[in-house]
Amino acid sequence: MNRQVCRRAASSASLVNKTPLTQLDKKWAKIWLEESGSFHPGKKNVDPNAPSFYCLSMFPYPSGTLHMGHLRVYTVSDVMARFKRLKGFNVIHPMGWDAFGLPAENAAIERGVNPAVWTKSNISKMKDQMRLMLADFDWDREVTTCSPDYYKWTQKIFLLLYERGLAYRKEAEINWDPVDKTVLANEQVDAEGRSWRSGALVEKRNLKQWFIGITQYAEALEKDLKLLNGWPSKVKAMQKNWIGTSKGAEVKFPTNNGRVITVYTSRPDTLFSVQFVAIALNHPIAQEIARNDPKLEQFINKMKEKDDPESKDGYLLQGTKASIPIDFANKKSQKFDVPVYVAPYVLGSYGHGAVMGCPGHDDRDYAFWKLHNADKPILQVVSSGKETPVPFTGKTGTLEVRSDQFPLGPLSLGNYAGMTNTDAGKRITEVLSTLQAGGPSTQFKIRDWLISRQRFWGAPIPIVHCNECGTVPVPDDQLPVLLPEIEGEIFGKGNPLTKLPEFTKTTCPSCGSENARRETDTMDTFMDSSWYFFRYLDAHNSSEPFDKDLASKHIPVDMYIGGVEHAILHLLYSRFLAKFLADVGMWNSELAKANHFEPFLQLVTQGMVHGKTYTDPVTGRFLKPDELDERKLIKATGATPKISYEKMSKSKYNGADPAECIAKYGADATRAHMLFSAPLSDQLNWNEEHIAGITRWLDKVLGLASQIGQYANENTKRPSSDECFNEKELIKLYNGTCLEDAMLNQAEFDLINGVSTFINRISKSIDEELGFNTIISDYMKITNELISAMKSEKYIDPRILIHCYQQLVVVMAPVTPSVAEEAWELLHLALNEEHQSVFYQKFPEVLLLSSPYANYNVFINGKARGSLKGPKALEKQPDELLKLVLSQEQISKHVHGDIKKVITKPGVISLITRK
Repeated sequence: MNRQVCRRAASSASLVNKTPLTQLDKKWAKIWLEESGSFHPGKKNVDPNAPSFYCLSMFPYPSGTLHMGHLRVYTVSDVMARFKRLKGFNVIHPMGWDAFGLPAENAAIERGVNPAVWTKSNISKMKDQMRLMLADFDWDREVTTCSPDYYKWTQKIFLLLYERGLAYRKEAEINWDPVDKTVLANEQVDAEGRSWRSGALVEKRNLKQWFIGITQYAEALEKDLKLLNGWPSKVKAMQKNWIGTSKGAEVKFPTNNGRVITVYTSRPDTLFSVQFVAIALNHPIAQEIARNDPKLEQFINKMKEKDDPESKDGYLLQGTKASIPIDFANKKSQKFDVPVYVAPYVLGSYGHGAVMGCPGHDDRDYAFWKLHNADKPILQVVSSGKETPVPFTGKTGTLEVRSDQFPLGPLSLGNYAGMTNTDAGKRITEVLSTLQAGGPSTQFKIRDWLISRQRFWGAPIPIVHCNECGTVPVPDDQLPVLLPEIEGEIFGKGNPLTKLPEFTKTTCPSCGSENARRETDTMDTFMDSSWYFFRYLDAHNSSEPFDKDLASKHIPVDMYIGGVEHAILHLLYSRFLAKFLADVGMWNSELAKANHFEPFLQLVTQGMVHGKTYTDPVTGRFLKPDELDERKLIKATGATPKISYEKMSKSKYNGADPAECIAKYGADATRAHMLFSAPLSDQLNWNEEHIAGITRWLDKVLGLASQIGQYANENTKRPSSDECFNEKELIKLYNGTCLEDAMLNQAEFDLINGVSTFINRISKSIDEELGFNTIISDYMKITNELISAMKSEKYIDPRILIHCYQQLVVVMAPVTPSVAEEAWELLHLALNEEHQSVFYQKFPEVLLLSSPYANYNVFINGKARGSLKGPKALEKQPDELLKLVLSQEQISKHVHGDIKKVITKPGVISLITRK
């Protein structure tokens, strides 16, 4: 066959696909759903005994609209789920709705509708948007947290916590949002003291609230962070800091009026430098004295109103003096000479709400002391050995004192003088224990989880209040405690449940009293989202939250994908609840035990998606798209706007609608562009203008299908002039046949190995490195190599070309499912072959062929005379190898006389000549 004819099939014009990519989305979505009820037909054929892979993306709040951040997260999870299915895993890839919360209730207030109606409508819209993305979720596992079928079990979990003393009610100072009129957890107040939802300045109030005792798990939560090798270091550091483990000592300071002030300190070595004790505004002693001291009461109220934890104001308690509980001789001390203050800088929520004031060794104590006792000396007992600054806050040093501070000099420290501060701290703690004046203690910054919300749209707390019985849990057979179906007009600021006697009035489950009342607080939405990944496994179970065997088999989740903003809220609460559910026997496995019942093996946090933002260079005003002309100049002034990439928001006019992008370019191009634009953990600057390169590549891939079919029909025989070598490894093709002749030329060898290297790289990028941006460039590269192979002057066996193209299409399928399915169909139509969906295929195995060539080092009479490259087969054909050597002028010039002997070894040929 004419060799030029063989090449003409690959003209560049004919490699362009004529079918719009947007039509492929609709075509294949319809076919997939009709054939299998999902967007991944191959799901039906998965071996139930295959290893499982639980791929979880954080479920969204049903606002009604998906944004680009959602598109990024769900594209990554969909690619990973499809990839693992092709690898033979039994993949769990569920989706649901975090449907309770303030936004729905606020929407109900604004629109005069029930939150359930608004939420249901939004879920329907967002489901359709997810389908536009071609995201293949397991919709048979769908959960909605506002459904009674779900929150019944949230209530059951609350009762399990209550039975074990981990859910309790107490009066506490809380964060009150004056706009939304509800309580906020500490984590929901930003650094400026504003609500994370309304933006209002948060107020402090005392209310009876429900708490979950997460602090009882604080030590395990902190310690087990080291097991989370698949988590980003940043997230682990954030949790570690939030838990805030501190090891130190409790010190009990007796006072001259019989009271005892217990203090926690992380620096027991500084005990002998104490110059005052300070207690918090809400400390019981401060509250008790304030009842008979109007000035103190006035001070406390003023400081609460001021609400400045950095304030160094203080109120000296007249007539109250404390004593350092031990002296340097390790005896109890009764020298009441330490003043006691009430001070707002002391946190009532940490330790025991009291501090021992050491101005010589603590910055805050120093600032407080200088304000109230500027003329008095500052005592220091720990020195760095150099000129010691005041205050000296270093963690290493030696116990020593200055004579001008302590009249007895070193004798003031007794046996402690000269000790390292570490040894002294240990010794002082031991003595405190012996004298029952304190002892070792571990404290945590984390507080118990406040779950009470004075709002309607949340899971009701399943508790009844009875005048006779007190607090009574709702029996299991009365769950769920249902939210009443009410109209939108009853909604206002605050909790409408308190206004509904049909909800609040009930019968006591314990004594039968008809004067009992229901708890009207609802639960923080994080209670719902802290266990939803268990429910996905058994979403339709009506007798328990989830089946123990299923949970034990599939938890921990293999990969969890979502935003880093959830590091100290949802992720911490989920870790706690998973450990608690294991403790009450609801899940267990060897893997779970080894991981101390951590729920997520790998956490993937994606960077935010920022939008292209235009601002007026003079005023700094954000510009709307219609204020710019075609050249992106400001219409009104002709000026060039400033361009930046910032977090997408309506106020900056820089948002991008995923649905609009998909309508213009197709889901596959949008997905691929999202992955290609930035490494997963980095901020992604969304620029739709660059998507054209993706669409050109996808068109090339589709065009190749029919061109390869044409090539196969025209190139049926290898040219007789083709230089080939025998390859003993049979090349198994995708259609199950083999190259029986196993003859390859160099171009074929290079193409097969190039594609195998590509497959290996893609597998590693997805499975190990999460390098989704690099796989797109790899797809493009191998596509161009296939085109080049068809244009090459070297003959390519059609079976090899088909084989390599099939591998590309299968490897693309997780990222661009509809294009892959279309290309698969086009190829088989061109070959006139029956076929199944591309998603019935397996991810290709890597087949790297060993090189048919070897480098030979040439020796003549024992001297190295050069090297050459030749077929490996010549190692067993010394005569042929000798011909190759003699054909190389740079080597043959060293051959003098007749060749007496030829010796060949792997990679070596040695000639012996007669002189």
